Amino acid sequence: MSTAPTLAPTTAHRAAAIAAAEAPLTAGTDRYMRAAAGALVRAARAELHDAGARRLADARVLLLVGGGHNGGDALLAGALLAERGARVSAAAATDRLHAGAAETARAAGVTLAAAGADAAAAVARFLADAPGAGPALVIDGLTGLGASGPLRRPAAELIAPLRGAGRRGQRPFRVLAVDLPSGTGVDDGAVPGPVLPADRSVTFTCPRGAHLLPPAARAVGRLDVVDLGLPLPERLPLAVRPDDAGLARLLRAPGGADHKYTRGVVGVWAGSLAYPGAAVLTCSAAVRAGAGMVRLAAPRRVTDLVLARRPEIVPAPGRAQALVLGPGTDPADAPRAVELRRALGAAARDALPAVIDAGALGLLPAAMADGVHPGAVHVLTPHAGEAAALLTALGRTRTRADVEAAPAEAARALAEATGATVLLKDTPTLIAGPGPGPVLSVDPGPGWLATAGSGDVLAGILGALLAATRAQEEGRARPDSADPAAAESAESADPALAAALAVRLHALAGDLASGAGPGRTGRPLAALDLTRTLPAAWSALHGGRSRHDGAPR
Repeated sequence: MSTAPTLAPTTAHRAAAIAAAEAPLTAGTDRYMRAAAGALVRAARAELHDAGARRLADARVLLLVGGGHNGGDALLAGALLAERGARVSAAAATDRLHAGAAETARAAGVTLAAAGADAAAAVARFLADAPGAGPALVIDGLTGLGASGPLRRPAAELIAPLRGAGRRGQRPFRVLAVDLPSGTGVDDGAVPGPVLPADRSVTFTCPRGAHLLPPAARAVGRLDVVDLGLPLPERLPLAVRPDDAGLARLLRAPGGADHKYTRGVVGVWAGSLAYPGAAVLTCSAAVRAGAGMVRLAAPRRVTDLVLARRPEIVPAPGRAQALVLGPGTDPADAPRAVELRRALGAAARDALPAVIDAGALGLLPAAMADGVHPGAVHVLTPHAGEAAALLTALGRTRTRADVEAAPAEAARALAEATGATVLLKDTPTLIAGPGPGPVLSVDPGPGWLATAGSGDVLAGILGALLAATRAQEEGRARPDSADPAAAESAESADPALAAALAVRLHALAGDLASGAGPGRTGRPLAALDLTRTLPAAWSALHGGRSRHDGAPR
């Protein structure tokens, strides 16, 4: 993408750009620090209430305090909580605390343990009291937005026993992070060392990269973004999380004048003798996501299996407005590989939208060496291992571990190397276009979606959406078109947004199929279950009955 989407998204900016925009207003005043402390108190009370505290006097709070403004925010919030009756102690990771905030905290009755043995003992006492001494909360103010790299030893030693107390949701306390979990990469979302995952993070003005980019985003928990009246940077965002309301505007219900070619025809090259079910899942998903017609090119046994399940599939060549290439195809099947190479070449030559998935991904480097040049309308859908293999084959050596440690960088590098749009499967899922624009970050749905065939369903959904987009473009190009959709913004033609929409529909279908949701664990699902819940997911998104707020699952 060359520009940021024109939806109403949540945007993450670089920390330095945010600081530069705020500096003229924040210099020489503690007004904003005190406002931030007030927001932290509201979030702390909400977490303690959810943990069972009926009043603050029932609660215990431990502040983990570093130098700088984040430590100052935590100390001021602790002072306010102490004044309201909470039992508040603090463990310092440095002797260089924010002097005014430390004095305020002590005056309010906060027990402040000095860095070193005293701080370690304060953490030990906090853990020794749990869980019988009432609801407990840790406020993580160790490092701030100016930090980089892993936590230094004093801070890492403070969080070590807290990390050892159990996983999020199972430990005897909740964690509230000031701005972001300490030790996460502010801009790149890296996790270079130990981190105490938060149940909730409170940041100000706008998100940072760590909030939207994995792996750091997985440690953020619920994200509260608090407006303090400070300006946003004017630069292009670092990352964007499209909201459901904006994505829903890309969905179009057919009218009386529509036919299969105005709804979008998808050509599918999927399935093999080794993996025949992939074609059933991909074709079923494309149909249930709203395609006007689905054509299938597959071996006879695969075609028979698909037609037994979906008799509306057309097993014949013909016009298609988007292709899905590769789900369930066997890399060892040489004749099939030749077919896929031809389809890749045709999609590139004609700038025909295409999903390049699974078995087709491995064919791409050789095809590019032979002069096949993908474009932004071609969406690659790798997981970390496939992304590493592709980048390595294209001369940008990566291991799977490299991609998992820096997925946003890998997605951008792959988009740059191929010229295609990249949908990198992760939590959250990342989508990068070949231009300089922001990465899109999208909630991939419940963990139950980690099941065989789920990716085939996602490929079919995306194929249907790309075909619908091309059909609308064709409608806009007709001078006599009376279709109201023909006058819509070209925003809907952005393949990155179509990919984001596909991920959200897939996620919502997963919620419906598993019964997962806020406070609900859900139940196991099979990939074919998703194709049954897709129409309801489409309806929920189109009707505004879904919400994407970044809360942890």
